[in-house]
Amino acid sequence: MILNIPNTGKKRVVVIGGGFAGISLIKKLDSKLFQTVLVDKNNYHQFQPLIYQVASSGLEAASICFPFRRIFQKKDDFYFLLAQVQKIDAAEKIVRTSQGDIKYDYLVVCAGATTNFRGNANMEKYALPMKSVEEAIYLRNRIIENGELSTTAPEEEREAYYNVVIVGAGPSGVEIAGVFSEMCKHFDVDYNIHLVSPDILGAMSAYASKKTEETLRKMGVKVHLGRLVNDYVNNQALLDDGTVIKTNLLIYVSGIKAVTIDGIPQESIGRGGRIVCDPYMKISGMEDVYCAGDIAITSEPKYPNGHPQMAQVAMQEASLIAKNLNAVQKGKPTREFRYRNLGSMATIGRNKAVADLGKLHFGGFPAWMIWMFIHLRSILGVRNKVIVLIDWIINYFNFLNSMKMLLFKGRR
Repeated sequence: MILNIPNTGKKRVVVIGGGFAGISLIKKLDSKLFQTVLVDKNNYHQFQPLIYQVASSGLEAASICFPFRRIFQKKDDFYFLLAQVQKIDAAEKIVRTSQGDIKYDYLVVCAGATTNFRGNANMEKYALPMKSVEEAIYLRNRIIENGELSTTAPEEEREAYYNVVIVGAGPSGVEIAGVFSEMCKHFDVDYNIHLVSPDILGAMSAYASKKTEETLRKMGVKVHLGRLVNDYVNNQALLDDGTVIKTNLLIYVSGIKAVTIDGIPQESIGRGGRIVCDPYMKISGMEDVYCAGDIAITSEPKYPNGHPQMAQVAMQEASLIAKNLNAVQKGKPTREFRYRNLGSMATIGRNKAVADLGKLHFGGFPAWMIWMFIHLRSILGVRNKVIVLIDWIINYFNFLNSMKMLLFKGRR
């Protein structure tokens, strides 16, 4: 069934996914030239860099989420469809969804990535990922619930309640370890935060890695460097050096893989399931179909193995696609994608962060302030910016009592 979306005589651009790439693309498409249809399984954009603060009760979920219809309420000829994408029919130029079929003139795939458990069935079944607001809220409740249940648990079971194991020490793992370490000091429970990874902030500078490790250790985090978690069985994290950590709360942030979409040619699928694109971000082997964000992979001399899966890359790719589509409609030349590295940052805790800005590497309070400014500036909506700023100011001086409130109980 073809969905009844008004035909306004313009070329229709269908965008799959409302993450950083999808939002940036739609904002830069010329409404006088294109009709835009956004398809997403949620009706809101979530600011992923701050999801961990929802898990640690630093922010409410609504503060980092923004409804698509609100974002684009002033954009002409924009439509949103709440649906799951089932298949791309390139021959018919149709996107088949759970709500019906959508015809397109141009299609841009910005479906993002999901957690990569690397085939470990136990990890996939029992570990907790951190890729969405829903997962963050669930994790928040699990750690609070563990604290409550530990007080009455049999002595031999209490260790599993006290230990929190975080697998992966990229920016997400570091941020979760740091903020949970600070958060848990305000509970009447002797939590132990374990961070397990081959390295720390491997994509950043040696300075950032060393500074982060030193800071986490001073904060009381038990850092297991050069180690892997081979399995998670019977509430036990089994490390590759034989170490066994009893825990019923294992957080897995050790890698991502591209979301799979039926209809993409197999020969266009590259490393990590990412879709291979040409220098114009057009999917190899497909006509009028583009790709941007974590799901896309393209290369240039400085990045022969593809660009990092970061928000700034996604936004730059999407911006290029939008500018090129605008240019095509105006009969102007298009240009190839060239990534402009704006630097990398990671926050570790209150007053603690690391930054790589070009050849400048630094940490501590200055890095933390810059990190806060950049993220606050990037949040959508004036109201959300104000709420986040107020929450940050309050939490800087005092953790709120609401962080101890258990909203629901249960296991995944």
